[in-house]
Amino acid sequence: MTTAASFVTQIAPATRMANVSYAIRDLAVVADQVARQGHKILYLNIGDPCTYDFPTPPHMIEAAIKAMRDGHNGYGDSLGEHSAVEAIRRRAEQRGFKNIQGIMVGFGSGEVIDHCLTALVNPGDNVLTPCPDYPLYGAVLGKLSAEPNSYQLNEENGWQPDLDDIAARINSRTRAILLINPNNPTGAIYSRKTLEGIAELARQHNLLILADEIYDSLILDEEQQHISIATLAPDVPVITFNGLSKAYLVPGWRIGWAVATGPAESLHEYLEAVYKLLRARLSAPHPFMYAIAPALDGSQEHLIEVRDKLRRRRDLTVEWAARTPRVTLTAPHGAFYAFPKLDIPEEDKQFVTELVQQKHVLCVHGSGFGEKPGTRHMRIVYLPPEDVLGEAYERITEFMAERY
Repeated sequence: MTTAASFVTQIAPATRMANVSYAIRDLAVVADQVARQGHKILYLNIGDPCTYDFPTPPHMIEAAIKAMRDGHNGYGDSLGEHSAVEAIRRRAEQRGFKNIQGIMVGFGSGEVIDHCLTALVNPGDNVLTPCPDYPLYGAVLGKLSAEPNSYQLNEENGWQPDLDDIAARINSRTRAILLINPNNPTGAIYSRKTLEGIAELARQHNLLILADEIYDSLILDEEQQHISIATLAPDVPVITFNGLSKAYLVPGWRIGWAVATGPAESLHEYLEAVYKLLRARLSAPHPFMYAIAPALDGSQEHLIEVRDKLRRRRDLTVEWAARTPRVTLTAPHGAFYAFPKLDIPEEDKQFVTELVQQKHVLCVHGSGFGEKPGTRHMRIVYLPPEDVLGEAYERITEFMAERY
C-alpha cells in the first residue's frame, strides 16, 4: 500500500519565465483585492470596447450565429476560412498592398504575432521594439529567449520613432523592426517620412518589418492619415497584423490575422515555418471566421459613432491633463489610449498602485510599457463614458493634490 509523502517536491518553472511579464493584467490583481473590500473600481486599464458602451455590429453577430447553425463548428482551415482570407485580401489590396505572399487568420492577432516571432528568432536574437510598446512583444520574446532591442519613441516629436536610435541599435543578431501604428500606449500616428525612413533601414540591413496596425480604422482627427508601411515598401518583407477586436468591437471572439507582403524569394521559407505552427494548432475559432467578410465588406456605419465617442473622450482627457499640475500629455490621435507624463518623485508603478488602493481608479504604470530613463508615465484607456472618465480624473487630481 502506498502512503502519501509528507512533503511535495516543488515543480520549478522554466528559467525563461523570469523574462515574461504583462503589466496590464498584473496590476489588475491589486484592483481585485481592493474590489473584494467592497470598493467600486473605475477601470481605465483594459482596451476592451465591449466593457463600455460600444456594441458589436448586429450583422457580425448574425453571421457568426448563422455559421454555427450551418454546422461550421468543427475545425476550420489552418490558415483561415476561404471567404475570410479573400475578404482580408480585398481589404489589403483596396488599401494599396502589393506583392501579397500570404494571409493567415489566428486566435486573435496575438496568436499570429506569437507564431511569427517563434518562426523568426533564435535564442540570443533580438527584435527592434518601440519604447514604450505593447508588452505582449516583450513577453513573447522573453519566452523564446530572444531579446527586445528597445528603440525610443520621441515624446517631444509626437511620439514618432527616433530613426537615429533605431539605426544605432541594429546589430548582427537583429532580425526585425516592430512598428505599432497607431501606437499603443501613446495614441501616436506615424508620419510618411518616419515610415519611409524605417523602410529604408530595413532595406539596408535585410530586416523583416512587423507592423501592428490593429487600430488603423480608429483615426480621430480628419487632418491625420494612417499609412501602412507595406504600401510604401513593396520590395521589403513586411508582416502586417490586424483583426476584428478593436474597430469591429469583438475582442472576445479572438479573431486576428496577418498579411505578408514583399519579395516571394525572401518570404517563402519563413512563411512555411509560420504555416507549420498554424497547422499544428489546427485552426482559429471556426464559426467566428465567417464574420470577417461581413465585417470588412459590409456596413462601416458603426465606425462613425465609435470615432465620435472616442474623439469626445480623447478631448476630455486632453483638457484634464492641461489643467492638472504635474501632468503633461502629448495628445493622442489614434486608438483609445493616452500616455501622460507625470512629474512625481516616486516610481510610476508605486503611484498607480496606491492610486487604485486609495482612490479606486485603475491605470497602468508607464514603466510596464517601457519609457525613457528618468521619466514617469501612466497609460489611460479613455473608452469609458464621459461621466465615468470625469469622475476618474477628479479622483486622480484629488490624489495628486493630497500627495504633493
